[in-house]
Amino acid sequence: MNTLGPVIFLLVVCCVLGLLNGYTFQGIKTMVADWESDRLRLWVKVGYWLLMGGIMLWILAAFIRIMRDGQISTSSQQVLNVMLTLTVTQLTIILFLFGEDVYRTLASAVNFLKNSSEDPQGYMPERRKFVSQIAFAVASIPFAGFVYGVWKGKYHFRVIRQTVYFEDLPEAFDGFTITQLSDIHAGSFTDMEAVQKGIDLAKKQASDLFVFTGDLVNHKAEEINPFLESFAEIKSTYGQYSILGNHDYGDYISWPSQEAKEENFERLKAQHQKMGFRLLLDEQVTIEKDGQQIRLIGVENWGVGFHSRGDLEKALSNVPKEEFKILLSHDPSHWDREVVHHSKKVQLTLSGHTHGMQLGIETPLVRWSPAQLRYPNWAGLAEDAGKFLYVNRGFGFHAFSGRVGIWPEITVLELRKA
Repeated sequence: MNTLGPVIFLLVVCCVLGLLNGYTFQGIKTMVADWESDRLRLWVKVGYWLLMGGIMLWILAAFIRIMRDGQISTSSQQVLNVMLTLTVTQLTIILFLFGEDVYRTLASAVNFLKNSSEDPQGYMPERRKFVSQIAFAVASIPFAGFVYGVWKGKYHFRVIRQTVYFEDLPEAFDGFTITQLSDIHAGSFTDMEAVQKGIDLAKKQASDLFVFTGDLVNHKAEEINPFLESFAEIKSTYGQYSILGNHDYGDYISWPSQEAKEENFERLKAQHQKMGFRLLLDEQVTIEKDGQQIRLIGVENWGVGFHSRGDLEKALSNVPKEEFKILLSHDPSHWDREVVHHSKKVQLTLSGHTHGMQLGIETPLVRWSPAQLRYPNWAGLAEDAGKFLYVNRGFGFHAFSGRVGIWPEITVLELRKA
């Protein structure tokens, strides 16, 4: 086994955490510099490094467990929560301190040029206490946001309603509604009561059709067992349909044998049936209403950077070119790379996968998430030449056991004829 990669990774983590802690410490030193008690100042400084040192060791131990076990356990999730919360908080502090350091450096250079015959060290302005105080005050906002996101935000389910207009929608389907869930990640849930509230909210929508767009579990089929009966309560007039996501294949953990992995995969497919979901594996079904019809198509996972098992050609075979089509495809990059350019027009694609990175800002004026660094369409509705994509922000969560600004979503889409 090659251990060089993990060792390098752990060293990088140590260096990054050390730099963040060291720079943040400069602000703490500045704020306590004028305290009268030398002993109290010393205790604050020593206490800070004891606390940060302990957290660093805790984080490194968690990464070692993750690399050893090949999966993120519930306890490891908590460590990642602390790491991400501290990192964002410290980066906010450092942003202010770095800005002040730029000013101090420029001021020092100007003073030196004016008085070059003297010691240049005397021209570096001291750090100002009020800048550090502002830095820590502002950093308390993301800190509080992450604490809420880990404590409550990950179960802060919301319904997002989206009306989509199509010129070629059959008249009988004008006003047809679809409830979409995606990325349940059942293995991450710890609060059964909170999850049930989300399921009840999905049931309450009473849509014509229900679809689930992949990632039922994190790794193993058994993770959904405690929730089978609850999700089976979701019913719709025209049925419940589902597809697979990248996590559903069991690719991200070690298995004792290939047979064990395949058995797990078969159990997972059977779980869909137990919940009353018709699992679509590169296939399509006809939805009929008042003598008219649309095609619902489902493909296996297809994504950039992930195993692309989905076969769009197979799924679209025998589907007339002019027929109205709704595609379920877990990863929105599939729409970007294949669907939108396909010779057969797919009017609406429903995806998930990104989770909106479970972190971001969505307001009428500002819409940002780290997810957009990789996915041009990371949440909500997109359109290209009359072909639409809707990306659900996810029902569950993974790795980071929280949500900040990007809340778990139950989508209700209404199809209207333009």
